[in-house]
Amino acid sequence: MTTSGHTIALDEEARISARRIFSIIANELMQVELEFERQARSNVQVIDYLGEYLRASGGKRVRPALTILSNYAVGGDGSRYNSIRMATVMEFLHTATLVHDDIIDKADMRRKRPTVNALYGNETAVLMGDWLYMSAFETSLAERSLAILDILTSVTRKMTEGEILQLTLLGDAEISEAQYFDVLKRKTAYLFSASCEIGAILGSASEKQQTALRDYGLYLGTAFQLIDDVLDFTSNEEALGKAAGADLLGGKVTLPLIYLRDTDSQGRELIQTVLREGKYSSVKQQDLLDAMLGSGALQLARARANEYAEEASAALDSLPESEYSESLRALPTYILDRDR
Repeated sequence: MTTSGHTIALDEEARISARRIFSIIANELMQVELEFERQARSNVQVIDYLGEYLRASGGKRVRPALTILSNYAVGGDGSRYNSIRMATVMEFLHTATLVHDDIIDKADMRRKRPTVNALYGNETAVLMGDWLYMSAFETSLAERSLAILDILTSVTRKMTEGEILQLTLLGDAEISEAQYFDVLKRKTAYLFSASCEIGAILGSASEKQQTALRDYGLYLGTAFQLIDDVLDFTSNEEALGKAAGADLLGGKVTLPLIYLRDTDSQGRELIQTVLREGKYSSVKQQDLLDAMLGSGALQLARARANEYAEEASAALDSLPESEYSESLRALPTYILDRDR
């Protein structure tokens, strides 16, 4: 991967919190919350309740923020209703994937709250996820844009393919780095990319700007998930809002573990033992963390995240300078430095 002149500075001056990055679109994100509440209403009582439960569960709202910031960054008006509506659609799609992921992962907690499947069972959770997907597409039809529908259809297909691919690789200690990145991009990065590209389209971006923001989102989403996979071992349940170290227990061998496996024969044995036992018993989570730190596996994974963050920043070179493009440029640093 080529590096750019836009190295992500990690000094205090360059550290911009999420609150500051998103502060310039605070009013728009408030409108997204109201639109989420409106779109999640249903005359079916349990759907109405769960829609509000999911909205109130919060989240970083990174994807709708990307749609709005991208719109503004190309000279559009991110406060227009169609921008708010499509930003909400992106959050609906993301929420639907989380609901389905929690079923597959048998997760009981997310964002410090019980998951839908824990509250109502898998059957209701599956149907709620489906409802969110269909509601997102129904809302997007109002835009009357084949280009946007094409992007949404493509990203939904890729996310589903990513989930299926991941299922086929669960418990496989020999997953390759290429397979890992294929799943990562399908499950996470393409939705970041779609969020940015749709914002660009709504802002009447040039073809060059649209491509730039599509690439930016792909790089940013990849860095985001890489850091997620590092935090699964280095953070704690209080910060994550879910069980720490859960990925490997669920059979997922992520990049830090791939690097550990390939650089340390003892580390390979630790991974295989946890996969076989399905719990941290004879091998403790701290044992794996110590092995990853000692072998440099975590540092290597973070270095890869840094490379993608630099690529994301460099992709914005064709955008006009503004507070919105500056916020987009600051997001990679925030993603690298976050602790949850």
